[in-house]
Amino acid sequence: MSEVNATPEIPQNNTIYINNLNEKIKIDELKKSLNAVFTQFGKILEVLAFKTLKHKGQAWVVFEEVSSASNALRQMQGFPFYDKPMRIQYAKTKSDVIAKADGTFVPREKRKRHDDKGKKRKDQHDANLAGMGLNPAYSGAYGATPTIPYPGGAKSMVPEAPAPPNNILFIQNLPNESTPMMLQMLFLQYPGFKEVRMVEAKPGIAFVEYGDEMQSTVAMQSLQGFKITPQNPMLITYAKK
Repeated sequence: MSEVNATPEIPQNNTIYINNLNEKIKIDELKKSLNAVFTQFGKILEVLAFKTLKHKGQAWVVFEEVSSASNALRQMQGFPFYDKPMRIQYAKTKSDVIAKADGTFVPREKRKRHDDKGKKRKDQHDANLAGMGLNPAYSGAYGATPTIPYPGGAKSMVPEAPAPPNNILFIQNLPNESTPMMLQMLFLQYPGFKEVRMVEAKPGIAFVEYGDEMQSTVAMQSLQGFKITPQNPMLITYAKK
């Protein structure tokens, strides 16, 4: 009898288990970055990562669909995440088991109602802001007039006509909590990536440089409209030089 199948494979499920993660990254940033990188594969229900020593360098990403988990596992295996290649497999347990072990478990029924309530409040808040003529992206301002991202002195950054193709991309409509590392994770997937530059005084925008315009064009086409959060589809144009 063949010994090939002696080790039973972990069955496919909605949750992937990732290890070999960089342990120096703060948990909140790690979760946001994992969310940013994996959301391209489908709807994520939750990202779990814990501060305990036992769970260092590990995380779980729970997708709504098994097919999303399968694609993520296949395409992101070995992806250089914070300078360390990810090791990914299907989780041995469902995410509730992990949550129970960590004491963060909320029964599904309660969790769903709680999420719906939060969502309704958020939708209502966005609707109120929209009624006041404010973009929900500025919800942090609570009715304050949003700052115009481009005061007169920085007009050169706003192309009146589209800038001609070049190797630097101009990214707009980013969530305010974006970090250069989160963006690097996304743009690093495409050949020729050089660097991300963010403008501290202007949250919501960034510049991403590639080796040449063909490489920047591939990245632009692939990530145009990519949502880091549901409210923030990226707007990507060529930077005006």
